[in-house]
Amino acid sequence: METLIFRSNSQEKLEALKAVAKALKISFETNTKPYDPEFVAMIKKGKQDLKEGKGIAMTLEELEGLCK
Repeated sequence: METLIFRSNSQEKLEALKAVAKALKISFETNTKPYDPEFVAMIKKGKQDLKEGKGIAMTLEELEGLCK
């Protein structure tokens, strides 16, 4: 058995692929995993903080120093 994964921003194209699979009697699954709401909130807060000037600037060397 082989698995193919299709990704598209176009719902129309995905529906066409589903129709082809059905016509060929190929089983398929759809799986939509939304982002974790806490993660989304954290990213939005970070973007808002940057807009409000609450961020700090770091050089690549400073950042790499934090990772050691």
